Amino acid sequence: MGCRRQPPSQTWRTFLSNHVGQIVAADFFVVPTVTFRLVFVLVLLAHDRRRIRHVAVTAHPTAAWTAQQVREAFPWDETPRYLIHDRDHAFDALGATAKAMGIEEKLTAPHAPWQNPFVERFVGSARRECFDHVIVFSEAGARKLMTLYGSYYEKARTHLALDSEPRLIELAYAFEQATKRRVRPSSTP
Repeated sequence: MGCRRQPPSQTWRTFLSNHVGQIVAADFFVVPTVTFRLVFVLVLLAHDRRRIRHVAVTAHPTAAWTAQQVREAFPWDETPRYLIHDRDHAFDALGATAKAMGIEEKLTAPHAPWQNPFVERFVGSARRECFDHVIVFSEAGARKLMTLYGSYYEKARTHLALDSEPRLIELAYAFEQATKRRVRPSSTP
């Protein structure tokens, strides 16, 4: 008889939607300084609410440094089930660390940024909203800018304010309530 085909595994998009609360995505991006040196920024972003779990900045990313950042980002009782990242060599030493922490690594396909969409979106937003408008002088300056941008991203961005409602709606409602005149009913004779 012919060979029986195995049922196909779930697609990548199905995996992302099925495990959204258990996924943290990791990615690096590069920030040039005024002296044309490159500073590398590591971002760990939770998929469920797109919250920043950890940001680290270095001029020399190594696999050991990346593994240490993952250990610092997740205390033992808060580890995600899956860590999605690309095939960058800075993630090479992460396998043993992730396995020891109970995290399963999921590698994205080469040249497929759509497989890690939330962290790619964050990287694009950080570049457009922050690093395209300032000149970074050093690694410490990049670290400070990422701290400030991370605070803005967490507290003022529309996708997190009031469970995805724009902050402007809340402010307009509060203004309307504060300026409403209290009119007493007129007494008619």
